[in-house]
Amino acid sequence: MGQTRFDAADPTDRRALFVDAITAHRERASPFLTLEVDPTALEREDEGDDENGEASEPAPDSELGIPWLQFGDDTVNLDCTDEELEALKSLLREYPAFTIDELTRPEEAEGVNVRVSARADANRIAGFLDAAFQRVYGLDEEFRVWVVAV
Repeated sequence: MGQTRFDAADPTDRRALFVDAITAHRERASPFLTLEVDPTALEREDEGDDENGEASEPAPDSELGIPWLQFGDDTVNLDCTDEELEALKSLLREYPAFTIDELTRPEEAEGVNVRVSARADANRIAGFLDAAFQRVYGLDEEFRVWVVAV
């Protein structure tokens, strides 16, 4: 599948897509923008042994559904498991301008909703969003993401 104006799989293209989406969100003064991982990123045809006979990494855990991130009011919003929350906290050590503002554990839902303060320029936020998808949700470098709302 080819790339459109609303999706990207290459890391450089993805970050450019994020910058464009953040810029459009800010210019339109929309409530938020939403980024969603293409469901095929959660599938791994090559699970099992790799070419060296070693066990390949399993597909990312989709326990909470398709990974998504929202950005609005200088805040990144995401749902994650407790294990993914630990990965997020580790990532935040590399982004000192980004801090967890709120953790919510809804009674009627699995996991935790996290609100991360992200007061930075669009490029820095785009880098964080890309890293969060990869490190928090365990996605490969070439995962495809869609801008589903701006």
